[in-house]
Amino acid sequence: MRRCATCKISAPLHARLTELFQGDQRLPHDSGKLVDPEYLSNLGILHYNFSSIDDVNRIAKDRDYKNRDEITISPSTLGDAYESKVKTFFHEHLHEDEEIRYIMDGNGYFDVRSKDDAWVRILLEKGDVRALPVTFGSC
Repeated sequence: MRRCATCKISAPLHARLTELFQGDQRLPHDSGKLVDPEYLSNLGILHYNFSSIDDVNRIAKDRDYKNRDEITISPSTLGDAYESKVKTFFHEHLHEDEEIRYIMDGNGYFDVRSKDDAWVRILLEKGDVRALPVTFGSC
């Protein structure tokens, strides 16, 4: 995974070990077992906090991203489709390309599987950017 030459890496403030669970995936499911930022870094997970879309555009250019989309996940924008859309994000999948997520507003949980099959739940909030390496399992 290439590093962004102009970006300062910051550590996620809310990352904890978790287990696969039943129930509402929007809830914290907090195990109380904090994850050291170095642990995430060793997995190849990058985290930044940006105050503007210009910073996101810079990292996209520096890392040579080809594709981009934007989605708003909220009951007000999705209406009756909201609940089913939220559930689609809770299925583990592998990435053929590096995956990056920028939280423009609100927050969300991202679950990632480590190399030793431990699950890590990362809370991302407005301004947070998280990048996962290729072939990394996540929900």
